[in-house]
Amino acid sequence: MNLLRALVTVSGMTLISRILGFVRDFVIARAFGAGLATDAFFVAFRLPNLLRRMFAEGAFSQAFVPLLSEYRNCRTHEEVRALADRVASLLALALVAATALGVAAAPLLIYVSAPGFSADADKFELTVRLTRITFPYILFISLASLGAGILNTWSRFAVPAFTPVLLNVSFILMALFAAPYFDPPVLALAWAVVLGGVLQLALQVPFLQRIGMLPRFALDVRDPGVRRVLQLMMPALLGVSVGQISLLINTIFASFLPHGSVSWLYYADRLMEFPAGMLGVALGTVLLPSLSRHHAERDARAFSELLDWGLRLTLLLTAPAALALALLAVPLIATLFQHGAFSAADAIQTRSALLAYSVGLIGLILVKVLAPGFYARQDIRTPVRIALVTLALTQVMNLAFIVPLRHAGLALAISLASLINAGLLYRGLRRAEVFVPGPGWPRFAARILVALAALAAALWFAAGSDRAWLGYAAGEKVARLTLVVAAGAAAYFCTLWVLGFRARDFRRPAAP
Repeated sequence: MNLLRALVTVSGMTLISRILGFVRDFVIARAFGAGLATDAFFVAFRLPNLLRRMFAEGAFSQAFVPLLSEYRNCRTHEEVRALADRVASLLALALVAATALGVAAAPLLIYVSAPGFSADADKFELTVRLTRITFPYILFISLASLGAGILNTWSRFAVPAFTPVLLNVSFILMALFAAPYFDPPVLALAWAVVLGGVLQLALQVPFLQRIGMLPRFALDVRDPGVRRVLQLMMPALLGVSVGQISLLINTIFASFLPHGSVSWLYYADRLMEFPAGMLGVALGTVLLPSLSRHHAERDARAFSELLDWGLRLTLLLTAPAALALALLAVPLIATLFQHGAFSAADAIQTRSALLAYSVGLIGLILVKVLAPGFYARQDIRTPVRIALVTLALTQVMNLAFIVPLRHAGLALAISLASLINAGLLYRGLRRAEVFVPGPGWPRFAARILVALAALAAALWFAAGSDRAWLGYAAGEKVARLTLVVAAGAAAYFCTLWVLGFRARDFRRPAAP
């Protein structure tokens, strides 16, 4: 498979999911606004979501996918199947235990993750109730992530990329049609989380059956492959935990800020996650299996060239996204969220967080590309050490920024930390002589800067006044934003074309 085509496929599916995600957030913002109920739900949902990122999509996938690729290259299909069965069985048992523990310990979890909520008994109790409903999500989505790792190793990228669509559909339907039947209505969002997890897992089943890799229960903790996965998972878990702990600490800080602060950060984060998911997650998903196979084949040159390809695509596509988020912060927020209970004041507060997040978008996506360079070589300790340094620096910046910048200071700390993280990962790959930049980088960067200047000029003149966007009618906002985005995209990509960029230059075959 051509990796550029695979990237387009994954990004396309992710685009559908992100668009529905914005529809979801539009529906939630219109129905619930930014206040006590949404703060409670976002904190409750963040806990199982945090565990999903730590265990399923983080530590587990980083340990499992490279080893599965190695087995697929060097072992028989029966041995590969046995590894998947035994790892899946152990994962399922661990998830059942974690889910039961999370439901039982929900009050303690809220005391730890949002201590500021304890000053408001109603807000605290609602958050606990929502947490108990949403926590089983970790079971279903983690098993779905296991299936996604297997499918990605077999270069079946489309299905795993599509599954998040089902969670967004669940949110939209429950918020629109089921909320009036719950008391309080925000409980509908919690049940939407559970339903979305079940649907995502169910979608994977027929495709796993088709490649003969649907896991069966076969527990054997003494299996050498299972033991290797566990050994790799421990440092990986620590590394992934660092990023999630940083987000958790941000929630703790935000819980002491005025009502709405958690929600403003959430809506800004959702906008930042749009390019991060389409580009960063997609690139990481496509790169890891091929990098793992190049490492298993001891092809150092192909390994380095693939990383170089990923870095060039990252800068080519992420730099304009970061610039657009900064210049179009108010138009984006006003169009997507400023409806119903979400006020113009909420839009302004969300804008400050989005501006801060946009500073670090390039770093955030570079981490998704650089980290697989370590994971594919089953070197997880180096990214862990870098992540620990980043965590310490993030908390120093939180303390420095929260007083003058309030919730935007928390976003800025994460942004600067992601840039530091990316820089340290890059230095680590260069020092290990795993990555050697290809020729032509100065000319490549110079042409991108020229295209970015054209993009900035187009957006600046096309967007107009921020204050005007807060007063436009909903239909006018959508029409204007569509034109502005189209003008910016045309300016950027036409400039690149004039400067000699062609899509065929970025085609690259996947590792066999």
